[in-house]
Amino acid sequence: MKPASGILYLVATPIGNLGDMTPRAIETLKNADAILAEDTRVTRKLCNYFEIETPLVRFDENTSQRKIPEMIALLESGETLALVSDAGTPCVSDPGNNLAAAARDAGLEVIAIPGASAALVALSASGIIGSTFYFGGFVPRKMSEQKAFFQRAGQMDCPCIFFESPHRVVATLATLADMFPQREGAFARELTKLHEEIVRLPLPELAAEIARRDTIKGEFVLILGASSDAEKAHENQWDDEAIKELLRTKIEQGLSKSQAVKQAVLETGLARNDVYACALEL
Repeated sequence: MKPASGILYLVATPIGNLGDMTPRAIETLKNADAILAEDTRVTRKLCNYFEIETPLVRFDENTSQRKIPEMIALLESGETLALVSDAGTPCVSDPGNNLAAAARDAGLEVIAIPGASAALVALSASGIIGSTFYFGGFVPRKMSEQKAFFQRAGQMDCPCIFFESPHRVVATLATLADMFPQREGAFARELTKLHEEIVRLPLPELAAEIARRDTIKGEFVLILGASSDAEKAHENQWDDEAIKELLRTKIEQGLSKSQAVKQAVLETGLARNDVYACALEL
């Protein structure tokens, strides 16, 4: 007889090396009534390798929202469900977090089966120093959103971790190098696989290293280092009066106030909001 209500298991799977699959994760997937998979083709390969015969149910970004009521009903009827992503820990930059939230709201038990996480693997092996860190998930695609996204992250003054695709990583690193030329950065790809690569360099050198490559394969984890002493010294030289004086000079040269702000941001590397606030006081 099934219990009054089932359990939703969030099962971490390997990010590349199948040897990282834990015995507890295998047992959980074998004993579940169904496995909710981001891509059933990817998860089927995993299941075949470990001889897991549990039925697979597609549960991705396109289907998750409409399937949540159905999954909650199954859990309430006593079914046990295991949620997995294509690789790593589910519900981190992943559509499954909506199901976990809905299950909690319904008073159902949610249990995480820990395992690999690309963000933590990259951070621990990169050598980027910091006792705290910020995880930003996937980088926005639009340039305007991307710059604002990085500006907010960079102000936290701790290592910041992002996910990026090989199709956009060159442009994204160029943006980071332009915005934070005095910081260290790191990229990691093919983590735990045969061709694993983790490179840490000053951001301008890192961007150049990736840009000169003919082909770029794998999914990337990017890390923006915390602000350096040189960067902090540069920021400290620009107090409000120094910014206002720079803006006055630009305006006297014939620029509009908005143009002066834009030029001052580029020259000082300061946040636009800070420069704009000084412009309003002129």
